[in-house]
This record gives sequence, structure tokens and C-alpha cells, in this order.
Amino acid sequence: MAKIKVKFRTSTKERHEGTIYYQIIHNRATRQIKTDYRLLAREWNEHESTVIITGGDRYRHIQSIKEHIDEEIGQLQSVIKHFEEKESKYTADEIVSAFHKYNDGQSLFKFMQEIIDRLQQMGKQRTCETYRTTLRSFMQFRNNKDIQLNNINSDIIQKYESYLQLKGLSKNSTSFYMRILRAVYNRAVENELTINRTPFKHVYTGIDKTIKRAIPLKSVKQIKELNLSQQPALEFARDIFLFCFYTRGMSFIDIAYLRKKDLTNGTLSYRRRKTGQQLLIRWENCMQEIVEKYNNSQSQYMLPIIKSINKDERMQYKNAICLINRKLKIIGKMVNLQLPLTMYTARHSWANAAKSKNIPISVISEAMGHDSESTTQIYLSSLDTSIVDRANNIIIREVL
Repeated sequence: MAKIKVKFRTSTKERHEGTIYYQIIHNRATRQIKTDYRLLAREWNEHESTVIITGGDRYRHIQSIKEHIDEEIGQLQSVIKHFEEKESKYTADEIVSAFHKYNDGQSLFKFMQEIIDRLQQMGKQRTCETYRTTLRSFMQFRNNKDIQLNNINSDIIQKYESYLQLKGLSKNSTSFYMRILRAVYNRAVENELTINRTPFKHVYTGIDKTIKRAIPLKSVKQIKELNLSQQPALEFARDIFLFCFYTRGMSFIDIAYLRKKDLTNGTLSYRRRKTGQQLLIRWENCMQEIVEKYNNSQSQYMLPIIKSINKDERMQYKNAICLINRKLKIIGKMVNLQLPLTMYTARHSWANAAKSKNIPISVISEAMGHDSESTTQIYLSSLDTSIVDRANNIIIREVL
């Protein structure tokens, strides 16, 4: 197996900085890799082939050089490991060539932005936004200092996870960022832009069970009976919350994009934007009352969430969900809830109520989304919707 040595070449001029270089030895052949790292003779330990960290005004300079050397030795070790795993002959020249290739490779920021641009062109707005959010977060972690794809290692990813945890993010939130980054990294490996150094093996990339967000039916009824007529913003947030509950926990984005033509002969038919699954819901009087209350006659949409055809619809939806969730938290305090009230609470609460009405767990899958929402949707599509409609009617009657 090839050997790597870190060497220091002193300057021919007294008291001038010397240079660091790497020596690759393989099959009796020796090759050198030059670097731009310069140190004074007193800052190098010849016996141990390592940098001597000193204090004073050169501390940061020396520390930075040491970090770069450690990083590049790690790269060289990965290159050699890659050749060894191929179980074919290789030369010292090939090691040097591969090292230069990966050092001249693409950066993470640039590569990730290219993926985001392609997702944008394909119309995958939701995925595009998750990638953009992750890139922005990682850029903040790096203080906007880009990094080569081949320089990404386990140590950097673990530091990023710690950074997210110190910011107060939950286990699932940190895992979200890790999974996005891992998908980007795996694509770079597939495109042969870097060697797979398995940098995510020591960080959490699973999905942890979350605290239940459901509230009991009596609390939903309390929210319904609040007199909010003098506070229209709160009243609208409360009514959208109730509409979500009445429509079997319909997600907010689907509520925002509901069209008037989706209601035909007493049945609301819509396709989930997240999964593409088509769902049918029996239309109830309480749903009609909310729609009539917010008469949206000038729009194709059923409720006034997306209001302007001349503005970005997705931005209107995102602004609306933020505002409504803020108002719902106020409403939650008004009825003395211990949990923060959000639109997602309505979704969980309906599922919890449905479970209490003996709807099969296979249908609701622990409040729609605990372990596998896709499994829930598969069961929903095969179940007679009248069973769910009857249960929904019973649930609604307890609130009204």
C-alpha cells in the first residue's frame, strides 16, 4: 500500500519561510505534491513531521495551515483507499493525478445550486425550496465559505449537526437537513465528482416519533364557540382551522388550492399536492357555511387564501400559513391549550377523533403521518369512502 509523508523544505534564505510538500511512495516510486503552505523553521517538528502551533500574531496562520494539511492528507488517504478497493494495480503518478483532479473539482455550493436550478425548471417547487433552505443553512454554518465536494468528510458533517443542535433544532429537523445534504452528496458520487467517504455515517438521518399534537373534541368545540367577530384576522384563522378539521384533516396547501369546480353533487374531489392521491369527501353544511362566509366570487379558488392572480401563488400560500399559524397560537392561549395550536393540530385532531370512532388504524396510521403517510394513502384509496364519511359526520356533530 502507498505511503504518505508530510515534508518541510527550508528556505535557502535565513529566517525566511520554508514550504510544505507531500511525498507519495508506492512500489519504490516516489512522487511529490507541492503546496502553497509556508512556515518558519521553528514552526515545524522534523522528528514528528508535524506543525508546531505557536502563539502570537502567527497563531491563526499556523492553525489554518495545520487544518489544511490534515484535510489534504485525509484526501490522499481516501484516494489510496479507493485504488486499493478496486483491487487493480495503480501507480504513484495515478495517486497524484487523482488528488489534483479532486482538488480541482466542483464546489458544494455550486453543485447544489445547479440541482436547485434544475428542480426549478422541472416545476418541483416544494423540493426546490427544501434544497434551497438546506443550502442557505449550510452556507451560514460555513460563514459563506464554499467547500469542495471532495473535502466533505465525517468531521465537517458532525460539526454541522452540532451547529444545528446548538441553534435549538429538534432531532427531526436536524435529520431533515442531513438527508437533503446526503442526497446531494450521493448525486455527486454518482456523477463521479468525488469519492464516497461516507461522511453521514455518524449523524442522525432517521425520523423520530414526534409528540402528539392532537387536541380533544371538547377543545375543538371551544375554539368553534369563541366570539371573534371583532377580530377578523383571528376569526379567519379559526375558520380555516375548522375547515381543515371538517374536511378530515385536509392539509393547508390543498385547502389553499381548492377550486370551486372541485365540488360536484355534494362531493368534494381533490388531488393531494404532496402525493397525487385523489380523495373524495362528502360535503357538509358546516363546510358550506365557511365558504359562504368568505364569499370568494371573483376567484376560481374556494377560499380567499390565494387572492391575486398577478402575484406568486406559492408565496401567497406561504405567507398565509405563517400568518394563520401565528393567529392560531393566540387562539390556543384563549382556550388554555398546553400545546401551540397550528393547522397541523387540526389534522392530528381529526385523526385522533377518527381513531376513537373505530376507523381502522391502517386508514389513519396513527394520526396520518406518524410512521408512513404513503401507507395511509394506499389504505384510504382502497377503502369504501362512505365509511370515513359516516365517521366524519359523527365527529362533526360532536363539535357543532
